[in-house]
Amino acid sequence: MTTKADAEREDVFAELVEIMARLRGPEGCPWDREQDHRSLRRCLLEETYEVLEAVDAEDWDGLRQELGDLLLQVVFHAQLAAEAGRFDIYDVVRGLRDKLVVRHPHVFGDKVIETAEAVVDQWEAQKRRERGETIEEQMAKVPRALPALARAQTAQKQAGRAGRDWASDDAQAMLEEALRSLLTGNSEEIEGAAGRLLFAAAELARLRGVDAEQALREEVGRFIAGMTSAHSAAATGGGCEAGEEGRS
Repeated sequence: MTTKADAEREDVFAELVEIMARLRGPEGCPWDREQDHRSLRRCLLEETYEVLEAVDAEDWDGLRQELGDLLLQVVFHAQLAAEAGRFDIYDVVRGLRDKLVVRHPHVFGDKVIETAEAVVDQWEAQKRRERGETIEEQMAKVPRALPALARAQTAQKQAGRAGRDWASDDAQAMLEEALRSLLTGNSEEIEGAAGRLLFAAAELARLRGVDAEQALREEVGRFIAGMTSAHSAAATGGGCEAGEEGRS
C-alpha cells in the first residue's frame, strides 16, 4: 500500500526531473542549454570528489548537500539522453532496480552466500555473464579515468579472480627492484621504475586489505595539516619552541 509519505517522495523526484527538463527547455537557462555529456564531465568529477571530502570529514549535513549535487549530474545526463531519444531517468532507475535484484540472489533468491568477499565474487561473475565477457576482457575495461592507485588495485583484484594473484614475496621483490632502479637508474629509466614501485606498493597494500587510494589520500591530508600547523606556529613566533619540543 502506497502511503502519503511514499507519494510525496515520488512527487519530489518527479518535480526534480521536470525542473531539469525546464532548465534545458527553450525558455530555460542559457548555461544548462549549452551543456552536453562531455562538457559535464568536469562537473561530475568535481561533485564526486566533494562527496568524498564530506565523507572523510564526517560532515553529514555537507554530505546531504553534496549527494544532491551529485544526483543533479545523474539527472542532467539522463535528461540529455532523453532529448536524444536514448533513455530517460526512469530507465536508469528501472535498470538499477533490476540489477540489484539479479545480482543479490542470496537476498532475492535461494542462493546461499555467507561472506562479503563471496558477494563481490558473485557480483563480478554475474556481470561477466550478463556481458558475455571473460575476466581478461573485464579487466581491459577498467576505467582509464580512475585515479591511478585505484585503477591499479582494481586490475590486481581482477587478476586475482583469474588465478593470477601475486604472492606477497613477489610484490615485495618487485617493489625493492623498482626502488633500486629509481635510486640508481638513468633519467630514461626513472619514470618506469617509479611506476613499478607504486604498482607494487598498491599490490602489497591490497594483499593486506588496504585501500591504497584512501591510504594515500589520508597521508597527504596529514602532510598538509602538519605543514599548515608548522607555518602557523612559525608565524606566531612558536617555531623554535615547537622544534625543541619535537626533539625532546
